[in-house]
Amino acid sequence: MHALRWHAKGELRLDDVPEPPAPAPGQAVIAVSYCGICGTDLHEFAHGPNLIRTGPHPLTGLEPPFTLGHEMSGTVVALGSDVPGVTVGTRVAVDPCLRCGVCRWCTHGEYHICAKGGSIGLAADGGFASKVTVPVEGLVPIPDGVSDELAALAEPLAVGLHAIRRANVQPGDHVLLLGAGPIGIAALLAAKLAGAAGLYVSEPVPDRARKAAEIGATEVYDPARTDVRREVFLRTGRVGPDVVVEATGRPELVELAVNTVRRGGRAVLCGISGASASLPITQIVPFERTVLGSLGYNFDIPRVLDLMATGRLDATPMLTGVRPLSAGRDAFAELEADRGSHLKILLKPEEH
Repeated sequence: MHALRWHAKGELRLDDVPEPPAPAPGQAVIAVSYCGICGTDLHEFAHGPNLIRTGPHPLTGLEPPFTLGHEMSGTVVALGSDVPGVTVGTRVAVDPCLRCGVCRWCTHGEYHICAKGGSIGLAADGGFASKVTVPVEGLVPIPDGVSDELAALAEPLAVGLHAIRRANVQPGDHVLLLGAGPIGIAALLAAKLAGAAGLYVSEPVPDRARKAAEIGATEVYDPARTDVRREVFLRTGRVGPDVVVEATGRPELVELAVNTVRRGGRAVLCGISGASASLPITQIVPFERTVLGSLGYNFDIPRVLDLMATGRLDATPMLTGVRPLSAGRDAFAELEADRGSHLKILLKPEEH
């Protein structure tokens, strides 16, 4: 079968690889329906290795080349262990968090910050292939009425939902989102569901700004033309937003998030980069601002799928393209050249 594999920085190859063997206990093989290209995948391609390790991963013992892809939906074709509610033929989304199951965090339900954790597609082969082996604990049945395409969006949507849950957004809150890429849009959708009264978005890319407005942002600002901090301060009765979500990882926006949130408010950082940000103590302690990190998701993928199934979450604005797996390298190049025109491109394997 074909697999789109990361070999090194700038080296993404469509390789011929063997199909997965029969799954061991605790494993399942799924036939991939769709798998989304994540910003993490793009970053590994253009600037890696970052989350990919050049040597054996401490949890999986595996090392590159890896088949990328962790935002996937598919159908179970083999099971190595019984899983309640899952049989061969069940349509599933996949929680790609790899976990040891025995550390302090795993045993307390915080598997997403496992001490040895990794991700399918970064520490083991992922979903840019016809079939993939995954741990059975990552299988999430897709409810009736949710398409395979939209189910593949559950993973990035779960990142936004987790950030809004971390921020404890309450009905009537005012929320500022810094960045309207896939995670910023996911957080916007989740904040709407949480009942936020004001949804303000800072986004310089016109296509993404328009998308945020279409989805229901109260105001969308171009930070190159507008003093976002001042405008949101005025729009909230000279109080400031209750929550600021930073979804880019840019140091200057991390600082803006902390400096903009109201006294007693919460700044949630879910953008990842290798940069360092300066956070003045005088902007945190005297105003009792809370700064929170938000990584991935923690049992949030089933929540997203249920929200889709009940009609409360319309994920279609996230989906901006589908490409065959054989055109995967071209899709990566397209996104590298112009990320603003797309939120999420899915790759679809042509063989099973």
